[in-house]
Amino acid sequence: VNYIIDHIPRSTPCNRRPGLAMVPQHITIHSTGNPKSTARNERAWLTNPANKVTASWHICVDEKEAVEAIPLNEVAWHAGDGANGTGNRKSIGIEICESGDRQRTLQNAVKLVAELLKERGWGVDRLRRHYDWNKKICPRIFYDGGKWTTWEQFRQAVQKELTGGGTVTPDKNQPSAWAKEAWEWAKKQGILDGTKPKDPVTREQLAVVLQKVLKK
Repeated sequence: VNYIIDHIPRSTPCNRRPGLAMVPQHITIHSTGNPKSTARNERAWLTNPANKVTASWHICVDEKEAVEAIPLNEVAWHAGDGANGTGNRKSIGIEICESGDRQRTLQNAVKLVAELLKERGWGVDRLRRHYDWNKKICPRIFYDGGKWTTWEQFRQAVQKELTGGGTVTPDKNQPSAWAKEAWEWAKKQGILDGTKPKDPVTREQLAVVLQKVLKK
């Protein structure tokens, strides 16, 4: 993917580049909602005087290229979960264009996202939809007939890109990366026994956990 770095100025109106330091923990996927706009169009819109919205993103990708508008170690306002929300404060926002050759755009998006994950030693468990932060139907290109059917296909394509066509069997004895901090805390507090992190929870087990939490 042809990758262009074209950061918007810190002086951009509406606080679109607040300059707040960020240590990302997730990658959040969006689609632009504009069937005619390219990645460069989207970049231009961020600094267009007619734009009065406090919203921004890190990278936008289309059928030809990807454009980075905000450094990946800075906050962008893209997740709709508030000034201190995890989506805004701890995730890299990727906009997928809805214009042009959709298949080629998605191929570029898969390669881009896989590369970002590889660079950080992350897996697809780090991927989020805009929907996961504030229930907005976004990325809408993955929402079909009231179901997120193609979202899972996208994740699988990224996984395939990560493993060179192979598959990775998750370790059932280890928590997912996104849950590790909470899992370790729960073990330390004596709320959980530290075994079988991916097993389903029965109601009686839930009752025991809740009782321990309330006693704490």
